[in-house]
Amino acid sequence: MHVVVEKKLMSEKKITRHDIGRDAFVAEVWNWKLKHGSTILQQLRRLGASLDWSRECFTMDEKRSSAVAEAFVRLHKQGLLYRDNRIVNWDCGLLTAISDIEVDYIDIRERTLLRVPGYENPVEFGVLTSFAYPMEEELGEIVVATTRVETILGDTAIAVHPNDERYRHLHGKHAIHPFNGRRIPIICDEILVDPAFGTGAVKITPAHDPNDFNVGKRHNLEFINIFTDEGKINQEGGEFAGMPRFQAREAVTEALKKKGLFKEATNNEMRLGICSRSKDVVEPKIKPQWYVKCSGMGKQALDAAVDSENRKLEIIPRQYTAEWERWLENIRDWCISRQLWWGHRVPAWYVVYESDKAEDFGVLDDRWVVARNEEEARAQASGRYEGNFQLIQDPDVLDTWFSSALFPLSVLGWPEDTEDLKAFYPTSLLETGHDILFFWVARMVMLGMTLGGDVPFTKVYLHPMIRDAHGRKMSKSLGNVIDPLDVINGVELEGLQKKLLEGNLDAKEVAVSEEGLKKDFPKGIMECGADALRFALVSYTAQHDKINLDIKRVEGYKNWCNKLWNVVRFSLSILGNDYVPPSTVNPDVFPFSCQWILSVLNKAISKTVLSLESYELSDAATAVHAWWQYQLCDVFVEAIKPYFSGNDPKFASERGCAQDTLWLCLDNGLRLLHPFMPFVTEELWQRLPSSGDHKRETSIMICEYPSIIECWTNEKVESEMNLTESIVQSLRSLAKESHERRSAIVICRTISDWKIICSHQREIETLAHLSSLTVMNEEDGFPTPTESDGYVMSTVNKNILVFLNVPRVKADPETIREKMERLTLEREKLWLMINSPGYKEKTNEKIQQANTDKLQSLDGEIMSLERDGNNLLGD
Repeated sequence: MHVVVEKKLMSEKKITRHDIGRDAFVAEVWNWKLKHGSTILQQLRRLGASLDWSRECFTMDEKRSSAVAEAFVRLHKQGLLYRDNRIVNWDCGLLTAISDIEVDYIDIRERTLLRVPGYENPVEFGVLTSFAYPMEEELGEIVVATTRVETILGDTAIAVHPNDERYRHLHGKHAIHPFNGRRIPIICDEILVDPAFGTGAVKITPAHDPNDFNVGKRHNLEFINIFTDEGKINQEGGEFAGMPRFQAREAVTEALKKKGLFKEATNNEMRLGICSRSKDVVEPKIKPQWYVKCSGMGKQALDAAVDSENRKLEIIPRQYTAEWERWLENIRDWCISRQLWWGHRVPAWYVVYESDKAEDFGVLDDRWVVARNEEEARAQASGRYEGNFQLIQDPDVLDTWFSSALFPLSVLGWPEDTEDLKAFYPTSLLETGHDILFFWVARMVMLGMTLGGDVPFTKVYLHPMIRDAHGRKMSKSLGNVIDPLDVINGVELEGLQKKLLEGNLDAKEVAVSEEGLKKDFPKGIMECGADALRFALVSYTAQHDKINLDIKRVEGYKNWCNKLWNVVRFSLSILGNDYVPPSTVNPDVFPFSCQWILSVLNKAISKTVLSLESYELSDAATAVHAWWQYQLCDVFVEAIKPYFSGNDPKFASERGCAQDTLWLCLDNGLRLLHPFMPFVTEELWQRLPSSGDHKRETSIMICEYPSIIECWTNEKVESEMNLTESIVQSLRSLAKESHERRSAIVICRTISDWKIICSHQREIETLAHLSSLTVMNEEDGFPTPTESDGYVMSTVNKNILVFLNVPRVKADPETIREKMERLTLEREKLWLMINSPGYKEKTNEKIQQANTDKLQSLDGEIMSLERDGNNLLGD
C-alpha cells in the first residue's frame, strides 16, 4: 500500500511523501485502505469462501499492533533481537531496505542495455571492466575486474589467494587508489578468491557487497559508504560526488582511461537484482538495522517438518519439504526494519543528549531502549541514564512479514491467554502460495514455536501460483492481471482498459497493457460465474507450481454448469411433483443400469474422498466431473429414457426403480460436487424432493458429505457395463455423425459374451441409437448385404465384432482398388511389427492387445471389401 499511495501522489499531485510529511502520508494510506482494502474480501465472498467473517481483522489494527510490540520486546529480552550495521538490499527509489522476497533477479548473458527508473538513457549491464591499481615501491600494478566499476570509490583492499605464486611478492604491500591516494592493502583470503578466475586478484568494497562485507569483517578492513540513500555518490567520492550511481559508472571508466589504468571491457554473465515493487536496480549498502537471530529458531522449524520421530508439521505437496530444508539449513539472521512510513513503528527509542550531533543518531547501541510504548521506554531510560535527555523513537517500521508471522497467534488474542488461544492453537491447516514458504510460513513456525510454545498449524497446503495463459507472471505493466470478479461477472474490453487508467501506470505501460488486453481478450471476458472459476482453478492444481490460467477453460466449465443445470431439471421432470424418495433401497432388485450407476457412484465417492484427504484436489474434481458427465449424463439418463417414453405398463417396475436411483444419484452427486461448485449445487439441491422419514437440512452446505454404501458396489455389473459401453462406442463410431436409427449385428466368439450382450440388448439399442440389434455366434456367419443395404464393421475386442447396417453407396472400381491397396499395406506393416523379434518383450500388454485388435479389424475390412466389392458396402 505504501508504494501504491506514493505513486498515486506523484501521478496525481506531483508530490512525494516527503513533501507532505509522515503523518499526512500515513493518513493518505489509511484513506486508500478504507477505500480499496475490502476488494480482496469482496472477491472471496463472491468466490464462495466459507469463512467466519466475524473474526476478520487487519495486521495494523490495535490488537495486532499491540501483539507486534510485545513480540519485539520479548524477543529482545531473550537476546533473539538486536541491532547491527550490515549489508542490506537498498532501494534508491523507495529509500528503504527491502527483503529478499522483494528482489527479482534477471539473468544477463552479455552486454545489455536496460531502462532504470530515474535515468533518461538505458544503462549498460553484463560488462566486466578490468583496470589496474598502481603499486607502491615501484612494484608495478595489479589488475582487478568488476561489473560495478563505480564502487572503486569504496575499495579498501585487494585480495589474492595465499597460494597464488603470481602475487606472493605483494603480500602485505599496498596499492594506491587512483582517485584519492588512499593506500589499499593487499590481503590474502582463501575463502573468497579463486586463483583460476579472472586475474586472481579481487577488489574489496566491504560496504557495498555481501561477500566483501564478510572479507572486511575477517580482515578488520575499513567500511566506506560511497552512496547517498538516493543512489548518488556522496562526499567520499571526491570529484564524482553528486553524480547518480550509473552516471558515475561511465565517468569513472572515462577517468581510468585518461589515467591509462583501464584495460578492457568484456561480456560477462551476471544476475541483476531488481526491486519487484519499484523496478529499480537493488544496491547493496551497509545500514544499521534491527535483526532477529534465526539459527536456533530455524533449527526448531526445520526439525518440526523433517524429524521423523518428532514431526509436528506436514508440508503438502511433499516436494516442498526439500525447499524447507534448503532454506532453514542455510538461514541467516532476519533484517526486520524498513525505512518506510507505513507499517508498525519500531518499538525502540534512542536516548539523545543536547550535545549530540544529528548525524550521530542511533550510532551507539547502548543508547537504545526497547519498550512496548514511550511511557515504558522513559521509565527504563530514567533508571539507566543521568542528566537531561530526550527519547526519539526509531523512525523505521517493521518488515510486514514480522507482523504477518505473528498472525496465527495475534488473531487468537495473543499475548493474552484467551479462550480462543487455548481452544484453537495450534490450528490444523494453513493454505497459501508456495512462493512464500520461507518468507511467511517458516517465519510463522519460528515465531509460533518461540512465542506460542508450539507450531502454529500441523499441515501446510501450498497451492500453485496463477499466471496468464502464456505462462507469464501476472503484472499490471503487462496488462495481464485477471480480476476474479471480471471472470465471475464478465466484462467488456473497454471495461478492462478502463481499469488500467485507474491504476498508477505511466503512459508507456498503459499502451503496452492495452495491446496485451486486445490480444488476449478481444471481446472481453464472458460472464462465467463463480462455480466455473472455482472448478477451473481446482482442476489446474495438478500443475502444483503454477497455473497457466486460460479463460477459455473457465468458459468450458461454465458450459458444463449449464449442462448440469439441464440434466437435473430434466431429471426432476422424470421424478414428477408427487415423487417421495424412499427411506431405504435394495439395489439387488433394480434394473441393470440402476445397479451400475450406484456402483460407479460408490467409486466416485471413494476416489473423491480419498483425493480430498490427500489434498489431491485436481484428482477429486476429475472424479466428480467424470461421474456426472460420462456416467450419469451420457449413460444412465439415456439408458432409462425408454422407461418414461409413453406409459407402457411393462416398464412400471423399472420406472419406480429408475426414479429412486435417479433421486439417490442427484442427492449424492450434488453433495459430492458442492465443495467445488457451491452456488449451482445449492440451488439445484433445494429443488430436490425430500424424504418424509427424516428432517431435511436447511442447506446442502451443512449436509453430511457422501460416503460409500457397501451394498451398492457390484463389480460384476460394472464389468458387464464396460463391455456394453465398448460395443456402443464402436457402433457410434461406425455411425459417425448420423442420428438415423439403423439395425446392427454383434457377432460373439464366446458363449459368455453372447449371454451378457443378449441380457443387455435393450441398453445397447438405446445408447447406440439403434432400430434393432441382432446377437449372433461366430458359427452363424457374417451378415450378407442386400441391393439396398450394406454393413460397416468394427472390432470391439478379439472376441466381438459389430456390424452396422448402412445405406448402400456406389463407388467406382478405382476407389475400391486404392482402398484395398492402402489397407493391405497397412496390414502387412502391422503384421511384420507384431511378428518381429523381441516384440513381446519390448511391448507392454495393453499395446500388444491394441495392435492385435487393430490387425483383426483390418482383416475384417479387407474381407468385406473383397466379398462385397464396394468400399465396405458391397456392389
